[in-house]
Amino acid sequence: MSSPLASLPPSERGAARSAGGSTPCGGLPRRSAFTLVELLVAIAVVAVLAALLFPALERSRDAARTAACASNLRQLAAAALSYAGEHRGQFPWGLRVEGGETACWDFIVGADGKARPGLLWDHVPGEDRKRVLQCPAFLGGEANWRGDPLTGYNYNCSYVGKVEGDSGGRDAPARLPQIEDPARTALFGDGEYAGGANKFMRAPVRDKAHDGSGTAVREAGTQGFRHRGRTNVAFCDGHVEALSKPYRKGGEGFVSPGCGFLSPDNSLYSLVK
Repeated sequence: MSSPLASLPPSERGAARSAGGSTPCGGLPRRSAFTLVELLVAIAVVAVLAALLFPALERSRDAARTAACASNLRQLAAAALSYAGEHRGQFPWGLRVEGGETACWDFIVGADGKARPGLLWDHVPGEDRKRVLQCPAFLGGEANWRGDPLTGYNYNCSYVGKVEGDSGGRDAPARLPQIEDPARTALFGDGEYAGGANKFMRAPVRDKAHDGSGTAVREAGTQGFRHRGRTNVAFCDGHVEALSKPYRKGGEGFVSPGCGFLSPDNSLYSLVK
């Protein structure tokens, strides 16, 4: 069968081919390249989408770090309660020097000056125990205290734990029956002050019966509000809360932006209601 184009005069066949989309060689239609304006528009669209996407990804990462931190603190609280259960209700020491070794709640510095796992490690479940003692949102600073590679959390040593040599009327850590409201007594939290991490949580107001340390010591025992303006706290009943308001009583240079106490008084630290 002959082509319909054969019946047309030669002068009209080229126009008919062009209207039908054929090339003079009978191939595919020729496509024009992107213009500079179209390329710039495409780049601008990609940039806008990236600007919208990156903050969402960062919020997602922050949420994951906050959740991991809360999980770590729950395990630390469970470990401390397990320790107390095996020691006639007494919580672990915050720090104590014995037999030439400095024993802290989370690590021990031997006579050779090297750090090794501390009092809670036997009570922290799982194989990856180093992860439990490291806050995923802590950014560093003067983090390593006496060569300790694990950092980011602190322990209530104004009322629950005890740092040997601290002034105060008690000579040992608290016992479980002494805590009148475990759900409102802080146990562990995101430790941080102007110089980096800290190991020993302190209450803001001097209490000679429990912790008579000076203002500088207490203000170096604050919490880091590093989870998008919040700080995670594990209480003595084992639950974890995220608190959003730092209290900055005092002002001797230790309480820095992003850090503070959990309450304006000692109500979230004390053993009594």
